[in-house]
Amino acid sequence: MRGQLRAESAASSLTWLQDQGISGVIAFKTIRARAEKRKGGAEALARLMPPKPDPKALSKLRDDRVLAEMTKRVSSAGFAWSVIESKWPGFEAAFLGFEPSRLVSEPDEFWHKLTMDARIVRNGAKIASVRENARFVLDVAKEHSSFGKFLAGWPPSNEVGLLEVFSKRGGHLGGNSGQMLLRFLGYDAFVATKDVAACLRDAGLDIATAPTSKRDLLKIQEHSIGWCPLTFIGVH
Repeated sequence: MRGQLRAESAASSLTWLQDQGISGVIAFKTIRARAEKRKGGAEALARLMPPKPDPKALSKLRDDRVLAEMTKRVSSAGFAWSVIESKWPGFEAAFLGFEPSRLVSEPDEFWHKLTMDARIVRNGAKIASVRENARFVLDVAKEHSSFGKFLAGWPPSNEVGLLEVFSKRGGHLGGNSGQMLLRFLGYDAFVATKDVAACLRDAGLDIATAPTSKRDLLKIQEHSIGWCPLTFIGVH
């Protein structure tokens, strides 16, 4: 029965993709076989796959860990990630463990001193984004009990809408930073990397080589929804 439902879901998804005007869609089994060949076999590929997103674990995220990950993603933009990782204990200390309620109550002098603090990356705009995002996290937590519960309740089928919330209400959380944040927090998110875009373009999707527009992101989102039942691993 389960196999029949999967087959029906896969057939429905392929019809959906064709209805969207996307002809000549590459079968997922072809893409997976290509990946297995490149990575050394099915078992080797499976070891590289991240764990399946868990909404329950997402809902249990503490607000300080959400703010910490926001800061790490913003700080990593334009930097070697290894630099940020090596400095991370200093970030935790400088930003008071990323407790949002503590940070929003700190005076301007506290934030000014951070611009001269060698424990962190001394970028004024990125430091200011921590203050802005602490307020963002607190406000959302008041509305939904916690930021994690807010994320857990937002359907992955509307990731583009969630990214718009990040861009409008957060600090430096637009574009790739917002997408990477969702992925690192454990949300079931697509990330429109160069390789992802190349694969989708190869599959027949009309998007830019570096997709950043809402139009392109919506196309990627819709294509992902259509493909997920074919993979049997997604939760969109």
